[in-house]
Amino acid sequence: MSMSGEARFGGVDSVISVDEVARQAQAIAREVGIDQLDALVGGKPCLVIEDLHAGYGQMEILHGFNLRVGRGQSLCLIGPNGAGKSTVLHSIFGFTRIFSGTISAERDGRMVDVTRMASNDKLRSAGIAYILQDKSVFPGMTVEENLWMGAYLMEDPADARRAAERVFDKYPRLAARRKHLAKVLSGGERRLLEISRALVMDPQVLLVDEPSIGLEPRFIDAVFEILDDLQRKEGKTIIMVEQNAKKGLEFADIGYVLVSGSLALAGKARELLDDPDVGRLFLGG
Repeated sequence: MSMSGEARFGGVDSVISVDEVARQAQAIAREVGIDQLDALVGGKPCLVIEDLHAGYGQMEILHGFNLRVGRGQSLCLIGPNGAGKSTVLHSIFGFTRIFSGTISAERDGRMVDVTRMASNDKLRSAGIAYILQDKSVFPGMTVEENLWMGAYLMEDPADARRAAERVFDKYPRLAARRKHLAKVLSGGERRLLEISRALVMDPQVLLVDEPSIGLEPRFIDAVFEILDDLQRKEGKTIIMVEQNAKKGLEFADIGYVLVSGSLALAGKARELLDDPDVGRLFLGG
């Protein structure tokens, strides 16, 4: 649900400001303990955030934020605009200033502190990849060249080409367009290319920022089917921010509601879908 200046839910005449959504969301917030987050994982987590304070420049956006997600699980972050959802992804991948707190990821069977690790090292060593919002492909390059760009950390160009071929084997639609410039692709094909480019390095954790943004409805289901395949069949862990909160929670195993840089609610995604307050504020009903 996009809420740039106002939010609509219920009837067409029901319009409230983003600030009012945030205020009402704050009113339904419940204390979320670490034990609750651990229980949602149901086992050993593969990515952990502990008491994170992070932001940009001197501005702190996240205030004591905690997160747990297990290998092969999916987590969807929802909340009003400005709640800090994308900042969580940015912080995991190294795009923010970390004031305090830690981020840990599983590597070779043990948890490693990756809080201040460079983004390249997080991809290469910790298997964490970031899939940007729309318009991150290189339009003047071919589909094939875009995939090679995803392998920029590989020292041997032959390895990059082999990795690209594995992606083409997986997605024949891209293979059929390998020599086409990216700018001629449909919106759904561009999103597939963005996802595929991140897969070239065979990451274990995918940070997915607004997978449905800018897509026609007929492409949205296809994108979520691809993400579901990556999770269910390949065991990828997915942490997602999705402006269509209903779609995101229908996809995910776990849901977090963020308000003003803090965790307001956490639960199984299907439980949040059935929560009347969540539905009233974020699901259009």
